[in-house]
Amino acid sequence: MITYAKGESSHKRQFDYLKTEGVPDASLTTEILLENLDVEIATYLAFASQIDPDSLTDFRGVERAQLPSSVGGLLFHAAEHTQRHFGQLLVTVRILLSN
Repeated sequence: MITYAKGESSHKRQFDYLKTEGVPDASLTTEILLENLDVEIATYLAFASQIDPDSLTDFRGVERAQLPSSVGGLLFHAAEHTQRHFGQLLVTVRILLSN
C-alpha cells in the first residue's frame, strides 16, 4: 500500500515475494519473522508520519489496471488489512497455546 500511496508501481521484488508467499521456508524462524514485522511496522509509521494531510485525497492508481484510490484510501486499507491479519495471528496463537 505504501508503494501505491507514493504513486509508484509494484517493484519486481514485490512480485517475486508474492510468488513465494505460502511456500514453506525452513530458514524462517520466529525471531526472523518478528524482526521482519518490526521493520515493516517502522517503515509504515515513518511513511505515514511524513504524509502531507492535504495529499490524502490525491488520486492513486492501484495495480496494473490503475484501480482508483487515494492516499487516504490506501492508508485506510493498509490499517484494515493489518487489523485482519493481527486478528488471525491472535486466533492462531490461542489455538496453539490451548493444545
